[in-house]
Amino acid sequence: MVEVGPRDGLQNEPVTVPTSAKVAFVEALAASGLQVVETTSFVHPAAVPQLADGAEVLTAITRRPGVRYPVLVPNTRGLDRAMDAGADAIALFAAATDAFSQANVRASIGETFARFAPIALRAQSADLWLRGYVSVAFACPFAGPVAPAAAVAVARRLFDLGCAEVAIADTVGSAAPDDVARFLDALPPDVPLDRLAMHFHDTGGAALANVAVALDGGVRTFDAAAGGLGGCPFAPGAPGNLATESLLAFLDARGLETGVERAAVTAAVDALQPWVGRTRGRAA
Repeated sequence: MVEVGPRDGLQNEPVTVPTSAKVAFVEALAASGLQVVETTSFVHPAAVPQLADGAEVLTAITRRPGVRYPVLVPNTRGLDRAMDAGADAIALFAAATDAFSQANVRASIGETFARFAPIALRAQSADLWLRGYVSVAFACPFAGPVAPAAAVAVARRLFDLGCAEVAIADTVGSAAPDDVARFLDALPPDVPLDRLAMHFHDTGGAALANVAVALDGGVRTFDAAAGGLGGCPFAPGAPGNLATESLLAFLDARGLETGVERAAVTAAVDALQPWVGRTRGRAA
């Protein structure tokens, strides 16, 4: 399980959470048994003001042995800032459509990968763990439905770039189980299933049904956000990540081991409530 609440969750919340509360949130999530906690973003503060304190958060957390703390990096300047703050794991994001890529980073898919090339080389030379995201892998708010082959092509390019893991993101939360099945059927042998993750938003209420299909198809890594926080600020109608608590309950019911204490995740969300102001994504 990859916890994305501190980054993908908080970046789309309407309030800015204090740095100290973010640090406590990250540390509590890591203490729950989660082995990957995406901590913050080094996107320009003007684009994502909720995470303008990324360097302060990353330098302040007490890191637990065996836990990875990736941060989102959009360009070489972001990589500089992340490395200065002590990052040892980074994430890159590419879109499955040029329309979303232009809206998100003002560059085509090809131009995005040209920007990524020096980042990946530096990351590898510095022994940083590298993760990739394929945004709008199932549907795009600007271009409509996305053909599985288009998303697969971007995933392959991220693996070729040196990503150890690639997350396939249902950014707008509109994917249905049949869409997930079609994507998995389209995967060629050179796209390694054991290095693939699924990142579902629950905007349309189908996230857990999509997880079930992906599990049956052999996927074993899933993203989720504690409390169901956030989404993507650059995709209209995209709020609502799959809640970590809901995913844990679902996996527990299937008898699958995660090593994560659901009560500890719930406690981390409860501690954040004074700043986000509501309870979300709570599993029964």
